[in-house]
Amino acid sequence: MPGYLWCVPEGHTIHRLASRHRELFAGQTVSAGSPQGRFAAGAALIDGRVLLDTEAYGKHLLHHYEGERILHVHLGLYGKFADGPLPAPAPVGQVRFALTGSDHWLELRGPTACEVLDPGTADLLRSRLGADPLRDDAEPAAAWARIRASTKPLLALLMDQSIVAGCGLIYANETLFRAGLSPETPGATLDEGRWTALWDDLRALMKEGVLRGRIDTVHTEHTPEAMRRAPRVDRHGGEVYVYRRTGQPCLVCGTPIAMGTMAARNVYWCPACQPVTRSRRRSR
Repeated sequence: MPGYLWCVPEGHTIHRLASRHRELFAGQTVSAGSPQGRFAAGAALIDGRVLLDTEAYGKHLLHHYEGERILHVHLGLYGKFADGPLPAPAPVGQVRFALTGSDHWLELRGPTACEVLDPGTADLLRSRLGADPLRDDAEPAAAWARIRASTKPLLALLMDQSIVAGCGLIYANETLFRAGLSPETPGATLDEGRWTALWDDLRALMKEGVLRGRIDTVHTEHTPEAMRRAPRVDRHGGEVYVYRRTGQPCLVCGTPIAMGTMAARNVYWCPACQPVTRSRRRSR
């Protein structure tokens, strides 16, 4: 039976999908369709063409086909892919996009975006995105310039896709904990040295997420084995310090993990390990 990959909007998932689709379909002439009919015109532009390569940029997945046809997919919160070896099963439910290669099939359900772009429009999409920690062409200096000029909270800045592409709620909360920074820290108060350390840690964590297919952010000394406890079980990932651990003891100091909201999103932090800066208190 095919297994559906429920994708949270974090960049490591999209990079894994790009690699998976490249492995299964690159270099092949594919058949494309839209069983539900909503993407019939777009699928017709791809049908019978060779998939040349795939690309991930932040939370955006791009398939590059011959003839300068580019499939753009943004999963959002509810989109999901499934794939498997041929023969392909009969479509069930709302399948937006279906792809068949020489040995495998692919289905897409419920994406926020599914469209065919020309190279110019794809370039415009990329130009709206910030630095992707998982891309070798990322420019963290550009992200730093935006952050140092803003008084917005760091968590909101990390999740702004025009600043840091691919960083979602889990990575933002966890990276700030590991840096000892309150989610409310104004971007303008962050010095370049701490930004560089924050970027490097985020990049390392996301690369590990690509390899493992889950989000693990906990240092060795705080793992289940070291602490003689059962491993965390959560559909969002693996071992974490603060994300969705409200009221549980901090793995470092034992203080109960706090939860709040910021821009209608849940925020998690340790009040002891991530103290609010004095400049932030004075601004209230």
